[in-house]
Amino acid sequence: MQKIQLLTSHLLAYPTSSFVLDFKNSFSTILRSVMGDMFGFEILYEVGPCLAINKPAGLLTQAPRWVDSLERRVKQYLCENEGRPENGYLGIPHRLDRPVSGVILFGKHSRAAHRLSKQFEKREIKKRYWAVVAGTVEPDTGTWIDFMRKIPDVPQGEIVPEDHPDGRKGILHYKVLQSLAFQDTRATLLEIELETGRMHQIRLQSSIRGYPILGDTMYGSTVPFDDHFEDERCRSIALHAVSIAFCDPMTRQPVTLHAPLPQPWQFFTPKIVRV
Repeated sequence: MQKIQLLTSHLLAYPTSSFVLDFKNSFSTILRSVMGDMFGFEILYEVGPCLAINKPAGLLTQAPRWVDSLERRVKQYLCENEGRPENGYLGIPHRLDRPVSGVILFGKHSRAAHRLSKQFEKREIKKRYWAVVAGTVEPDTGTWIDFMRKIPDVPQGEIVPEDHPDGRKGILHYKVLQSLAFQDTRATLLEIELETGRMHQIRLQSSIRGYPILGDTMYGSTVPFDDHFEDERCRSIALHAVSIAFCDPMTRQPVTLHAPLPQPWQFFTPKIVRV
């Protein structure tokens, strides 16, 4: 690790010819890939204090210090790569559920995290998800609007009447990408854009309409999606945060990132369609 840090420092101090800049960029990309692999995640973007990770499914975004989580792994990565305290600051402006994979943003310091959080609050950040649901979704495009709440003392959500005191409005827009058969079950691949970010929103809104996400037993799925792990908590469901568009909190430049699909998805599509 010390040799890697010394080589990185040497490259950063090297004269900035175009060849050296290309080499430094390539080296940085390779280094991020190696470091990410060491800690069990893929780094999609790292510029200044802004960091984007392709979260693996089955891993909590946050947890107590003694429990494995993406937050804990990223802090370990920053400790090794930048010499930060192992339990130093890491801002998490949004989260992904444990069985969900895909792109997630972090802020290495409070100013970056605050600016990202403000973008989420103002709905300036565009998030797209892919979901494989049971059944044939009709029509091919649409908007789902529901009121939902977190069930007290249970890590689960439910749909409630509009006038429920705890109800919060949830809105998503979907587009059918593909109709298919999976394990003798009719299924639909959806592209979803969230307008709001409620607890388990996509999972809940699709399930209540009779289209549970494959593998999501919490919300009614009877079709397994990923059986690579005996522990069901480590399994993925067919929901992937495929892309995110935001402004870098420090450079103010627009950024669009795409998260490669994990292994269980290879059955459905070979690559992400960039639009």
